[in-house]
Amino acid sequence: MLCGRTNVNKFLIEEQRRNPALAGDFSMLISDVVRSCKAIAQGVSRGSLAGVLGDHGSENVQGEAQKKLDVLANQAFIHHCEWGGHLAAMASEEMDDIYPIPAENPRGKYLLVFDPLDGSSNIDVNLSVGSIFSVLRCPEKGSAGTPTAADFLQPGSRQVAAGYALYGPSAMLVLTVGNGTHGFTLDRNIGEFLLTHPNLVIAADTHEFAINASNERFWEKPVQRYVAECLAGKTGVRGKDFNMRWVASMVAEVHRILMRGGVFLYPRDSKDTSKPGRLRLMYEANPMAMIVGQAGGLASTGNERILDVQPTSLHQRVPVILGSRDEVERIERYHREHETGEDQPFRSPLFSTRTLFRDD
Repeated sequence: MLCGRTNVNKFLIEEQRRNPALAGDFSMLISDVVRSCKAIAQGVSRGSLAGVLGDHGSENVQGEAQKKLDVLANQAFIHHCEWGGHLAAMASEEMDDIYPIPAENPRGKYLLVFDPLDGSSNIDVNLSVGSIFSVLRCPEKGSAGTPTAADFLQPGSRQVAAGYALYGPSAMLVLTVGNGTHGFTLDRNIGEFLLTHPNLVIAADTHEFAINASNERFWEKPVQRYVAECLAGKTGVRGKDFNMRWVASMVAEVHRILMRGGVFLYPRDSKDTSKPGRLRLMYEANPMAMIVGQAGGLASTGNERILDVQPTSLHQRVPVILGSRDEVERIERYHREHETGEDQPFRSPLFSTRTLFRDD
């Protein structure tokens, strides 16, 4: 495939020749998703000129204030994807429940899961935002009748495809259908995403990490240990200096890792003990785990691989650690050592602190 000359449709045709299971409705579904991303890219690029900045005045199911573009982006996905006959239902981070395809439209054999506008807190200050999506096969009982939320609760290892669109200085689409991770850049002159970054590979080693350091006091001990070692640089046990980044947009963070390596951490913390993590498994963690994994990286909760997590609810949250394989495996090891007490200093019972005074 030629860089700069292969659009998404041509790319999908080539993939279908390698994997006939992707033939038929699948390529048309991805085309609908791509049209959604183009429409959102147009809205983001116009900003204040289109009157789409600022709060919408409502909250989503997560209890978060919705931006105007959150709502418009969600509507764009529904509008472009509900009528083609390729989907049985959709689920969005911005909607309480699933969105079954209306009865007047034909139903297909796939499920679409998406975060319509990731990092929307950045939109009013003109920083990068994006959209994340994932495609699953609908279980037979779902395609035969009305799909339910339970049909979506599949581990990430069963995703058929995953991708994201980044709305930055240029609009990019990053896509995997299980055969590597590939990047496309929007040529606005012809309105097409063209292949510019085939077969992206994440370096196994890195000297860059991304985490919200303001939450350090709430992190678990293994994460505190890892970040402390990175900050110690050449004077510490790692023997090399690290750079720290934080954009507050998962799409932007993952894109940087795909381009030049690194590790991204949004770990479990004690700031709100009712939440086992901050990021949504279905809408953010699973798609990004597939994208990163197909590029040679790794994605973990710290205790298990994200793609192996069995979802229990549509809006389930999990800790996320992803990026360069060596660093993610190191953080996983730190979690195991903490659980077994191997990270604690050795204390001999023969040489413990003694006193003449008895503890009451």
